[in-house]
Amino acid sequence: MAAARPRGEQAAQAAGVTKLLNSPLLVFAVFCRLSAHSHHRIQELAEPKKVACANDPRLVWGNQETIWTLSRGALTAKPSPRTVSLAKPKQVSNKHQCSCSQESTVRERSLSVDFCFPSDRLLKLSEPKKYQAAYLQQRPRPSPEWPVSPAALSHKASPRTLELSRPKMLHPEFLLPREVPTQVTKVAALARASSRLQRLAEPRIRKVTCCYEYSFPEAVIRPVSKSALEAIASPRTLELAWARKLHPDYVPLRDAEWPVTKAAKHAVATPRLVELAQPCKRPPMNLAQFDPDAFTVKESAKKATCSARIQELARPIKR
Repeated sequence: MAAARPRGEQAAQAAGVTKLLNSPLLVFAVFCRLSAHSHHRIQELAEPKKVACANDPRLVWGNQETIWTLSRGALTAKPSPRTVSLAKPKQVSNKHQCSCSQESTVRERSLSVDFCFPSDRLLKLSEPKKYQAAYLQQRPRPSPEWPVSPAALSHKASPRTLELSRPKMLHPEFLLPREVPTQVTKVAALARASSRLQRLAEPRIRKVTCCYEYSFPEAVIRPVSKSALEAIASPRTLELAWARKLHPDYVPLRDAEWPVTKAAKHAVATPRLVELAQPCKRPPMNLAQFDPDAFTVKESAKKATCSARIQELARPIKR
């Protein structure tokens, strides 16, 4: 009984190992490692630079190393026919080809497609959508266009209507577009310009003289010759260079502010000046609108004459 128990455990263990070997994940991992081993040289050439990390010994993103270190037995193992069969890619049917492949996915149209009759389902789907009864009852007329009365249909146009219906005639002085005066020959259109013509066709390069490069801001715009710098002006040139003089009777403008004298600061106004300095008293407008003589000029004011002093003060200041 004791000997039968280990045999049962060995059989269960062997079944578990067989199941693990036949698992798709293990088959896929072995196939990937075998492919990596066969292309070891290509991986070495295509492998990017590894980034060394002093504090973190974990896997660095971007390299081609596996997460777990494979044993020597796994590296030298040969796949079984079952593993090779499972590792083959799945064949795609011609009916479901990828659009990114080189073969065209557009299928040729058969002659029966152009000459066959549509089915009852297609005829039913092609019928226009019918209006609902509630919508037809709310419409003011049966057609989107206005109905034409029989009298308008049988009406005969008058001579004036026929005259207005004629298309507009062209102006009597209208001229058709003229043809091209000269026709370019085919030889001239296909001709190639020589190097001499190309050189003559280049635009003329003019030197810019309004400004000069590599100069300091205080420099003149146009250079002055040495003879102009050493020239001596003539008496006539000096006479013309003098500034224009002002008129002998010219009086400059008076300042907006001028000093007030000490006597004017300490002057005392007379009673008459105080009386004249008081503002004019006018009645309010609510009382002036009822006064008939509010805006009339007195007869004495019309016959008054101003004194010589008032005339002198009324004259504008000469500047």
